[in-house]
Amino acid sequence: MKKINWTLNLITIVLFTLFLSYAQGNFDDYTLRIITLIPIYAIMSVSLNLINGITGIFSLGHAGFVLLGAYTSALLTLEPFQKELSYIIVPIQPWLLNLHANFLVATLAGGVIAAIFAFLIGWPTLKLSGDYLAIASLGFAEIARVLANNLISVTNGPLGLKGLPNYTNVYWSWGWLLVTLIAIISLVKSSYGRALIAIREDSIAAESMGINVFKHELMAFVFGAFFAGISGSLYAHWLTTIDPRITTFGPLLTFYVLIMVVLGGLGSITGSIIGAGVFALMFEYLRSLEEPFDIFGIHVPGIPGMRMLVISAIFIFIMIFWQKGIMGRAEFSWEKLLKLFGIKIKKPSLVEIYMKKEGESK
Repeated sequence: MKKINWTLNLITIVLFTLFLSYAQGNFDDYTLRIITLIPIYAIMSVSLNLINGITGIFSLGHAGFVLLGAYTSALLTLEPFQKELSYIIVPIQPWLLNLHANFLVATLAGGVIAAIFAFLIGWPTLKLSGDYLAIASLGFAEIARVLANNLISVTNGPLGLKGLPNYTNVYWSWGWLLVTLIAIISLVKSSYGRALIAIREDSIAAESMGINVFKHELMAFVFGAFFAGISGSLYAHWLTTIDPRITTFGPLLTFYVLIMVVLGGLGSITGSIIGAGVFALMFEYLRSLEEPFDIFGIHVPGIPGMRMLVISAIFIFIMIFWQKGIMGRAEFSWEKLLKLFGIKIKKPSLVEIYMKKEGESK
């Protein structure tokens, strides 16, 4: 079954790469931007699900890690002359002026900076739990945003950073999603991942079995923050303009990602990707509700914020009637998919597995 899974996964990746290549050359810019945004949201969602859904840490500080990744990478990819032109209120710090790197290095640097801050924040705050941890992590995210708004010689303050190179395309975004999935799925399926799930189910019982709860929670927190920083870099170079407004990197972004996670299923990596895709499509296509339109002959003027009202209503409906989300805690499986089409794969019996191992040992 493992060989079949690997083969089907490889075929899917090749076919999807061909689709992306076709899309890059044939789809319009608007559609391409949505296709590029979906994996960025998915990386945010999967990394938060590792922390909240798989480990059971109630964190609301994800936007802070996205912000750190975004600003770190943006300061590295901007040319020195662009920095001089952008910082019109207060001159940029001299040590930042000539710092420059390519997009890959800048993206990795964004993830590393986010991970370092996650370690520094997680060391004291992960000793808390429940609502207290949520408030502490939310406070960190808001502190990061306020500092970005006031450290003018570093971040350019409320003016933000403009004219970022438009590096984020379908290949970068979907490629990084693939890397994120490989890393997080490998972690979850390892002994560390099983320990994280045990901590989520019952931390006291896990500790009594010899699992270092604090160490494992901190590792998951840092791991998730790293990929949040990666998504921040991709997001910044998708937007090409970043600033510390509450609607860009504030608590609102954390709540958006939380909606994706809950919509897909808390604890399901597959669900996080589906939730991110559904949210991205809804967020873009419901934009028409904020423009004037006619319904049953009645003219309705454009109402700013109407799409968020609709999305919030859908979210409330899901929380009341469909609490497990789309996937619950289930994951995508080729075996389940093939069963839907009446294709059954015979699994080797325990005797056959034993005989095979005996033969290999001889």
